[in-house]
Amino acid sequence: MAGVLRRDLLLTTRGRKSGLLRRTALAYVRDEDAYVLTASNAGADRHTAWYLNLLATPEVTLQVGAATFPATARPATEAESARLWPEVVAAMPSYAAYRTATTREIPLVPLTPTGRAS
Repeated sequence: MAGVLRRDLLLTTRGRKSGLLRRTALAYVRDEDAYVLTASNAGADRHTAWYLNLLATPEVTLQVGAATFPATARPATEAESARLWPEVVAAMPSYAAYRTATTREIPLVPLTPTGRAS
């Protein structure tokens, strides 16, 4: 795991209803070669649109700094979430409050690059 520095990326998903490309700025932590996102929706009782979009179409595009590359997203397993959650909270402490504000399980989403950066 890379440490607790807060980092941001741009996630591009395909809208599950519209089919249009949707771009969202998100904080992430690293786990080996994966970029891990937190679908917190600020503790709301419903999932974020970007999370629902990538469940429908897990092939996404990431922009990290000047590099843009394709990636595949998937929900973290229960074991991965248990291991990653402390790193996520260390990088973004407000996630701890979001977790207690909702009854839904806040998904963590590893995104694994599938191609070269452009």
